[in-house]
Amino acid sequence: MVNRWVPWVSLLARVGLAAVLIVAGGLKAADPDQSEIAVRAYHILPDSLAYPTSLVLPMFEIALGLLLLIGLAVRPTAIVSAVLFVVLIGVIASVWARGYTIDCGCFGGGGEDASVTWWHYLTEILRDVGFLAIALWLSVFPRSRWALGPGSRLRWDSPDAAATDEKELV
Repeated sequence: MVNRWVPWVSLLARVGLAAVLIVAGGLKAADPDQSEIAVRAYHILPDSLAYPTSLVLPMFEIALGLLLLIGLAVRPTAIVSAVLFVVLIGVIASVWARGYTIDCGCFGGGGEDASVTWWHYLTEILRDVGFLAIALWLSVFPRSRWALGPGSRLRWDSPDAAATDEKELV
């Protein structure tokens, strides 16, 4: 049986994950000094890499988000996004395990925050696991409605092409 709803779920996943990445990157890019404070709070990178990371990470997130939004190279972009979320989950778990109390800065802000509890870290990790699941969905089902990329859009030009798309959607 062909699952005709898969392209619609992929469209929602693609646009939703794009929005998350663009907003997260945009909020960090709007205040690079605060983003640097957030990066330093993790105590993972050398201090010399904190500021460059605070500049590059938001642009990287925005670029991934824009690619997903327009539907270009959805599968590779989703895979890279999944790797990014695995890394983010790892660094959040790392600060939790090492006893730091920080706001992750995932959507702007960030840095030391004494009010952070284990529940805060757990919800951040679960949120990112949800984003990871969406990225993995798009890695498996990259074709969706209104995508621009040839490997990402549905092909309805001929009955044979439509049949090929439908087989991929099962």
